[in-house]
Amino acid sequence: MKKDNKDMKKTKKLPPIHPGEILREEFLVPLKLSQAELARSINVSTKRVNEICQERRGITPDTAYRLGIYFNMGPNGMDFWLNLQHKYERECWKDYLESQEKQIRREVHPLPANY
Repeated sequence: MKKDNKDMKKTKKLPPIHPGEILREEFLVPLKLSQAELARSINVSTKRVNEICQERRGITPDTAYRLGIYFNMGPNGMDFWLNLQHKYERECWKDYLESQEKQIRREVHPLPANY
């Protein structure tokens, strides 16, 4: 049975998933690994790991590389973490854009097509 547009509009949009949630719930919790243990093992501050896990800080290329090595994710380990970060930022941006697009379009003066 096909849903009409009215039903689709009623569907509540899920919030973007921060990579810190993935790190915390899919890696640290199942492995019974503390934030401090992870920080020591990848040679970064506990504060950095904590802020990522608390979803107050993003995953940088440096952190992504270290996590990829630590979790034996192979040559694409860094990409896994960076893709999570990129997807999170893109989804947050889409939410922001929904409310700000008209304002941004008024503020930006595009380069003329015949430039």
